[in-house]
Amino acid sequence: MSKYRGPVCKLCRREGDKLFLKGERCFTPKCSFERRNYAPGQHGKGAQFRRRRDSDYNRQLRAKQRARRVYGLMERQFRRYYGVALGRRGVTGLNLLQILESRLDNVIYRLGFAQNRAQARLLVTHGHFAVNGRRSDVPSLLMAQGDEVSVREGSLRRTFFKDLPAIAEDKVVPNWLSRDLKALSGTVLHLPERSEIDSNLQEQLIVEYYSR
Repeated sequence: MSKYRGPVCKLCRREGDKLFLKGERCFTPKCSFERRNYAPGQHGKGAQFRRRRDSDYNRQLRAKQRARRVYGLMERQFRRYYGVALGRRGVTGLNLLQILESRLDNVIYRLGFAQNRAQARLLVTHGHFAVNGRRSDVPSLLMAQGDEVSVREGSLRRTFFKDLPAIAEDKVVPNWLSRDLKALSGTVLHLPERSEIDSNLQEQLIVEYYSR
C-alpha cells in the first residue's frame, strides 16, 4: 500500500491547524506551522488574503482529509473503515471514530508510549509490543474492551524503554484506557465515548462525504 513520505508539517499547513504529527516538536517554536501558518505551495501565502470558497463539498472533504492525516491512513484503508462503521449498529460517525481510536498504534500513542502515531506504528512493526501476551507487529490491529497491550520482555532492556516511564509520566491518559508505568502496559477499559475523542474531528461531515 502507498504511503505519504513528504514533510508532515505541510499537512498541518494544508488543513490550517496543528495536527500534532511530530509530537513534542509541535509544542516548541520550531514548529513549522507557527512560522508559516498558511497553505503550502507558491500560491499558499497569497491565498490567505483571498476569499476561499466554502462549499458543502469542500467542508466535507477537508473533514475527511483531516481525520485521515491525524491517524496516518491512506484513502483506501480509511474508506474500508467507513464501510465497517456503516455495517455496525449505532451512529456511523461515532463508530468510525471508535474504530480509528481502537487501532493498536493509536492506543500505544494514547498511553504515552510514543511521541506520535508514526513512532507508535514503527515500534509496533518492529515487534516491541504484545497484545494479551502475544507478540503483535500489526499497527492496524483493532483492540477491544479488556485487551491489554504491553512492552515485550526482550524490549525492556533497550534504552528507549528504560527511559520511557519518566517521559510518559507527564502525558495524560484518556479515561477509556488504564496504564501501568512500572510494567509499561495498558488496558482498554471500554471503547471511547464521543466526549473522549478529539473534538476537532467532524465525523458527521465525513459521513456526508461518503454518502454522496
